[in-house]
Parts: sequence; C-alpha cells; structure tokens
Amino acid sequence: MIENLALTAHPEALGPLLPHQVRVDVRAAGVNFRDLLTILGLYPGRQGLGLEGAGVVVEVGTAVTGVAPGDRVMGLLPGGFGPTAVTDHRSLTRVPAGWSFVEAASTPVAFLTAYYALVHLAPVRPGESLLVHSAAGGVGLAATQLARHRGVEVFGTAHPRKWDVLRAEGIGEDRLASSRTVEFEDKFRRTTRGRGVDVVLNSLAGEFVDASLRLLSRGGRFVEMGKTDIREAAWVERTYPGLSYRRFVLTDAGPGLVRRMLSEVVDLFSSGALRLLPVTTWSILQAPEAFRFLSQARHIGKIVLTIPQGRSGAAASRTGSAPPCCPDAVSTEFASHRCSRCSR
Repeated sequence: MIENLALTAHPEALGPLLPHQVRVDVRAAGVNFRDLLTILGLYPGRQGLGLEGAGVVVEVGTAVTGVAPGDRVMGLLPGGFGPTAVTDHRSLTRVPAGWSFVEAASTPVAFLTAYYALVHLAPVRPGESLLVHSAAGGVGLAATQLARHRGVEVFGTAHPRKWDVLRAEGIGEDRLASSRTVEFEDKFRRTTRGRGVDVVLNSLAGEFVDASLRLLSRGGRFVEMGKTDIREAAWVERTYPGLSYRRFVLTDAGPGLVRRMLSEVVDLFSSGALRLLPVTTWSILQAPEAFRFLSQARHIGKIVLTIPQGRSGAAASRTGSAPPCCPDAVSTEFASHRCSRCSR
C-alpha cells in the first residue's frame, strides 16, 4: 500500500556490470501507472518500482557503445527510484541539449509507448482516425501529438476538467468526451456519421472496452496498453469480425527496437514535431504523496520524482513501520512493503 512505501537497500545496482550494461547516477525518475498497480498488489508477477529516468553515466560494460561515463542520458531505467540504476545501454540515449533531467525523465515511457503502438503495432496512416482514452495523461498526450503529426484525426476522452489541455492539442469539441462514462460511443459515432474510428489506444476497462470495440470501423485495430481488463484476442476477433486486438507492454519491443525508437523520437523533438509534456514533480522523499496524487487521477501529463544527490538524503527518508533502509547501504530504492500481520 502507498503508506508502506519506504527506501530499502538495493545492492543489485552496485554489482558487477554485464558487457551490455550501464550504471547511471539517477537525477530524476518518471512515475507510471504500472508503479501504482505494483504498490497496490494489482500488477501480475513480482515487479520492482521505477521504469524510466534520467541521469549521468558513471560506468559502462565492455560491449557498450553510444554512451560513455559523464554523458547525460535518459531512457528505460528499471529500478530507477533510487540514486543508482543499471540498464541495457540500448535503452538509453543522450539527453537533448537544453533539457533538464526532469524533462528528460518525463519523456521515455510516454513517447516510446505511443510510438510503439502507433508506428509499429497498429501503424496509423494519414486520414485515419484514432481514439485515445485518458488522453490528458502522459501516453495520451504523447499519442495525440504523434498521431496529429502523422495526419491522423484524434478523438480523446478525459475528465472534463482536463479538456482545455486537449483543446490546446487541437482536439475539437465534437471529438472530446468524458472518460467517466461510455457516452463517447454515441457521440463519436455521430461525429463520424456512423463510421466509427480506425484505431483505439486503450487504457480503460470494463464497459469502456466493449464500447470502444463497438466503435471501431470494419478493419479497425484495438491496441490495449491497460493492465486490468485483458481480453483474449481470438474471442475479440470472433465476436467483432474484421477487427484486430493487440495487447502489449513496452518491453515487448526489446532493446534493439527501443534504441531505434528512442533515436526516432528524439529526432521528432529536434524537428519540432513533438513537444515536452506538462510535468508535476516531487522529491523522492515525498514519493507517497506523489503516488496518492496519481491514484486520484488529478495529474496532467507526467509525474516525476527528483533524486537528492548524496547518500545522506536517501537514508533520511526511511519512514513508518516498513522494514528500514540499511544505514550502511550505498544504493537504495523505493519499495512497497506489506504488513505480515494483516497481509495488506
């Protein structure tokens, strides 16, 4: 549970590097919904916290190319909620000139997820239409920017208080709907004069999935990035003839494709086709507050945790009745602990 978050020793971050690995002094780490599900015990398997971040390379393996000690880098950083993390060098790229570590940490998962979904899994083409659920979140805003760059008509759902953000992204009133009801199905069917949309990028569950499947046009593609309501592809394609259903997680892409996508995303930023996302920041010492904010779906864009520099800052954050951080640990990470007495 969120109240049981604490810093714990993370000795793996200090072990010998494999030939393809890089050790990073982490300065900022992006927060993702998967982290929240992990804390709440709702994500399958045993997962660590932290998926992405930015920092400075301090050591590289013998087979590493493209980055060197001293480079400012960003990318996929498993276990990045701490001062040191180790990752595959192909999951990193240099931070563009002029970007802060917070801006860099807010970018990888959102834009890589959108790029993987809309360029590789369900390639969107000029003139097609795309429905993005939770369009004011990190992946949602990244997907909206990418789709509009590719000449795609974007429909979006979000809480009504966030609609101004989507209007600013160029989504018209007839293509905006609430993410709290399934009224989007009828509204968008009217907007498209009964045709529906070509692609759905989904993160919702239950009746929202069914309404979205019904809204797809013949030959439509449903791309599922959610974690709580996974359907069987064969059942979907049998129940809704002519549609395709694909669930995915970003790590399915593999490090080689991640490296290429990172390069292509950075190029799009350099050309002005993509823009940095709105970011809300907390110190990692305030991680519980950040996760409570995320759980209330109040944020727009990304949440980023900043990492205080120096061992003393990390050690000072051990809290509550969770197992304490080892005072002699050189590297720590946030972890979620469950009470052995009440099984929470």
